[in-house]
Formats: sequence, C-alpha cells, structure tokens
Amino acid sequence: MFCEIIQILGDFLEVAITSIVFLKGIYPSGAFERRRYMNAVVQKARNPELQDYIHSTVSGLLPFIQKGLVERVAVIFFNSDNVQLERFVFKLTVNQSYESKVENSDLEFALRAFLIKLSVSEPLTKVLPPDCKWEITAYFQTLPSSSTSKNAESWIPTDTKQWQQPPVITPIKSMTSRPLNLQLYLEHPSLSEPNHYE
Repeated sequence: MFCEIIQILGDFLEVAITSIVFLKGIYPSGAFERRRYMNAVVQKARNPELQDYIHSTVSGLLPFIQKGLVERVAVIFFNSDNVQLERFVFKLTVNQSYESKVENSDLEFALRAFLIKLSVSEPLTKVLPPDCKWEITAYFQTLPSSSTSKNAESWIPTDTKQWQQPPVITPIKSMTSRPLNLQLYLEHPSLSEPNHYE
C-alpha cells in the first residue's frame, strides 16, 4: 500500500518535471509529444537522454523519499554563470506510518490537479536567457549515509550558486492528505539579490 503511494508519486514527479521543462521552452517543442496521464494531457520527452535523466534521477530519489529523508525536489534553471534564475519546488511529506487503504483514484485525482495547474502556470514564470541550463536537485532533511544506502556516494552537490536573500515565492498548488502532503511553488530571486537578472 505505502509502496504504491511512493510509485504513484514517482511517476507523477517524472511527468511533472517533464511538463516543467516543456513549459520553460528549453528544448524545441518537437522534442516532446502529447500523451495522457491521469486523464490529463501532458508532454513526454522524445529524446532518450532527457527521458533517462529525469527517470533515473526520480527513481534514485524514491528510496530516500520513502524513508522520509527528502524534504524538497526542485527543478532549477540557471544561466551560463551558474546563477539560479528560477526554481520549481515540490515540497513533500510522506507519512511512513500510514497503513490505511488509499484509493489510487483519489490520489491520482489530487495529483492530476497539479498537472493541470502546471500547464497554465507560464504567466507566473520568467523568460529565461537562450543559454539557460537546468537540473533536478533534491534537498535532504539529513544527508544519507553510505551505511544506509549503497547509492549515497553517487549523489553530488550542485554547482549552481545559491541565493543570498530569501526568494520570492509564488504558490502554484498544494494538497494535504494522510499519506502525502505536497506543495508546488515557484521561487525567484529577490529584487535585492546580488547579481539579480531580469
């Protein structure tokens, strides 16, 4: 039961991250194809390397999410100087002790609302420069030790420069349920941020 929730969350994160990358126009629209997921129209990456990056990153995070170690998963867009320009953040809390039956359709209905909101959230975002890059970053409550995971040593710190001021936060969607709490919000650098790029 709990494993089903984690699997649904993993599939959702893959689709949502792909939707974000499509939304930001980093790749030509022909690099994606329309599909249905949770009865919503979404974009699927056609490029095997892009698909693999998103899939392997999310799959690698799932054991840590299941243990409650991951606090946030972010899709970060940054310029050629590695200065962050925009972050889409999934803040999640998984109730590991939840044992009751969850109807997959109820959970999928709630997660589908995120995909629908994402598809119309472009006006909330900033226009990115043409040399923009992106990455998926996880923020852990505590760093996993190599004794608890054989994959712990394969995780590397990000090279992107962190903001010095608190970001401007724009909520996109949130849900609260017993097995899973999830928030999706957008972060932009504060106007007082050094090296602030418009």
